[in-house]
Amino acid sequence: MSSKNLAYNSLWQRLVRSHAFYAWLLIAPAALFLFTIVGWPLIETVRLSFTNAGLGGEEYIGFYNYEKLFSNRKYPGIVGRTFYWMFLSVSLKMILGLIGALLLNVKLRGRAAFRVLVMPPWIVPMAIGCIGWLWVYNGHFGILAGVLMHLGILDGPFEFLAYRNSAFYSAVITDVWVGTPMVTVFFLAAMQGVSQDLYEAAYVDGASRWYRFRRITIPQIMPVILTMALLSAIWTFNSFEIIWILTEGGPRGATTTMIIDTYKMAIANYKFGYGATRALMVVMLLAIFSLLYLVLLNKVNERFKVK
Repeated sequence: MSSKNLAYNSLWQRLVRSHAFYAWLLIAPAALFLFTIVGWPLIETVRLSFTNAGLGGEEYIGFYNYEKLFSNRKYPGIVGRTFYWMFLSVSLKMILGLIGALLLNVKLRGRAAFRVLVMPPWIVPMAIGCIGWLWVYNGHFGILAGVLMHLGILDGPFEFLAYRNSAFYSAVITDVWVGTPMVTVFFLAAMQGVSQDLYEAAYVDGASRWYRFRRITIPQIMPVILTMALLSAIWTFNSFEIIWILTEGGPRGATTTMIIDTYKMAIANYKFGYGATRALMVVMLLAIFSLLYLVLLNKVNERFKVK
């Protein structure tokens, strides 16, 4: 055997015996799976964004789709509406989820049943839940309009999904209804992990409920709050089913977010290349937002840790 082959064999033996080799070998199946379902579609989307792909075929057109998108005067409004939709919905989910977790964490008879009853909005298939909300928002035989007319707030039937402002906030309410149970359950699990010795010591020292909530509960569950806020923001930003089932992005684009706009362009209008460009904008904006959000939340987390 030549010295060159001996050197290769020695290198291969050292590689096989190394911990890094086994680590890469173990994560290879997962990495391959992620590349197949995430990496390759993303690469294909980038490629399509430089073409005019449609039902008739595709042709390379360079940065024309990006120039067309940036010159679209309506697109900044869609971006702003998407972030407003996300911030409003996530804020309500966090607040209601925290309140719900506090109530469910109280020791009372039958609390297990209450914990189960909070789950249906999250467990029920989203399409079925949204169809139920369509009936609620109906102006002629919906329960919401009926109650408001009975109370004298409305003079007659009111179609909540037929007007711009009412349709947008109706969609927000539905999204909050769907997402709050999950936030509540995670917050409840975090609260139950807080040591009772901290509460007992604070109680002996004469600390009020509000003081214990601010100085013990919030700092102890802050990592969960930060994680849920980020995850909920991503899921809400990418929310499609709720808006599409309720309004399909209408009326007059009042509920058209970036996801709805991308779907309409790529699927409804069969402009796959231009739709891929819009899809990449969603990915880039969400990635930038997530990075900035993580930096900010890490600083907040460190502040609570210090205290």
